[in-house]
Amino acid sequence: MEKVLVLLLVALTVAYAAPGPRGIIINLEEGELCLNSAQCKSGCCHHSSALSLARCAPKASENSECSPRTIYGVYYKCPCERGLTCEADKSIVGSITNTNFGVCLDVSR
Repeated sequence: MEKVLVLLLVALTVAYAAPGPRGIIINLEEGELCLNSAQCKSGCCHHSSALSLARCAPKASENSECSPRTIYGVYYKCPCERGLTCEADKSIVGSITNTNFGVCLDVSR
């Protein structure tokens, strides 16, 4: 009987400790610390300098500064919102020196 009570107590503890829809590793809100854009609801993990901590941020709107999408998933400038394209320097030198910033434009206009 004691084993059943202990098992029930452990099960209740695990159920109570389970995270809600907010998430701890994925589905992060804006302003929360991140390691990759895949973790953020917005799809942008942004840091302002090489030594700063990256945080989830909103994607760039039309006529805002942006970075082209990268495989690394952490940006100095967030990529554009859906339907916009980032007109930027897409050279290898630009991506290495972090000068590949551009502007979000609506290609349908």
